Amino acid sequence: MPSHYEDSLQHDIDRIKHKVAEMARLAEGALEACIKSLATRDRQLAYAVILRDRRIDELEKELDRLCLEFLIRQQPVARSLRFAYITIRVTLELERIGDYAESIARQILKLAKLGAQVPVERFQQIASLSIPMLRDAVKAFIAGDEALARDVLGREYEVDALRNVINNELFKLRAENLIPLEALTPLMTIARRFERVSDQATNICEDVIYMVTGDYPRKLGGETWRMVFIDDRNHCRSQMAEAIATSLARPQFVFASAGLTPTSVDAGTVEFMRGKGVDLSNAKTHSVTQLPNLDAAQIIVALSPAAKKAFPKPTKAVCLDWSLPDPSDVTGSDEEKRAAYESAYQFLREHITELCDAVLSDSIG
Repeated sequence: MPSHYEDSLQHDIDRIKHKVAEMARLAEGALEACIKSLATRDRQLAYAVILRDRRIDELEKELDRLCLEFLIRQQPVARSLRFAYITIRVTLELERIGDYAESIARQILKLAKLGAQVPVERFQQIASLSIPMLRDAVKAFIAGDEALARDVLGREYEVDALRNVINNELFKLRAENLIPLEALTPLMTIARRFERVSDQATNICEDVIYMVTGDYPRKLGGETWRMVFIDDRNHCRSQMAEAIATSLARPQFVFASAGLTPTSVDAGTVEFMRGKGVDLSNAKTHSVTQLPNLDAAQIIVALSPAAKKAFPKPTKAVCLDWSLPDPSDVTGSDEEKRAAYESAYQFLREHITELCDAVLSDSIG
């Protein structure tokens, strides 16, 4: 006969699983409503998705509280302890998926205003791949089913490939003037959000494997941190920041930079950085809209007040404001210009080094 402790433990676990299942149903339902709204141009349904996201957020907070109570009351060990830890991670993934659904709904409202024709079949296709991945990932978590989790992991490449197909087709439709320019970004964002749903489902499955086996496919503390630097023109400060960050040789990080309205790289910046042993003569500038998966970045740094407008909303990224003067705008003597570049360089090097150190010191080893 199971002991009172075992009965109590199982009761708490079942209650938590029930809430996770409820949260997953809401997230899944929001995604399904989005694809229906896109196909039928139902703006009321899109608004409903946006409004109902609050319930998903509330469930995340409720599950955090339940897991904390579980840890305090039950003092779990081994798999039960892993269950509590992974539940917190899974609810975060589900909350993000709720945010993705809200974002998709907002893009649908933009498209409705434009009256643009949408290649609905392709979006239904990517939804029919990513939503079942989410459903099965949660099913694997509830049942502790390692085999199902590994099966879901094998499907991710299909969604990635289809998203690339959709983007190529959208560019072709735009080139043929079959969709307005203003519709291109919303449509690409919708495809990207469904692709991100599959990424979150993959994360859940990796968590399930750890919960069941104790082996973590991603190796705790071995994740890659994506850091993006944004300024006005991507021609000076952000280029300097990316170069400095890359020179630190931190394999745990991937760095990128972009601008709101990019121009060619500033000649003064190229000359100054050459003196620091960095060649920017062949560096290319990028627009924020050209950055792949900006929403996947964990850290986004604005180097000018205007650049803060590029922070994704909603986002789980850490968004930092490091606004500093643009040394390329300084007029005066060569010595004064050199001092401006040096000041920016020292500021960025100090802050980037401290930030990277802080991230790594907070990692789980």
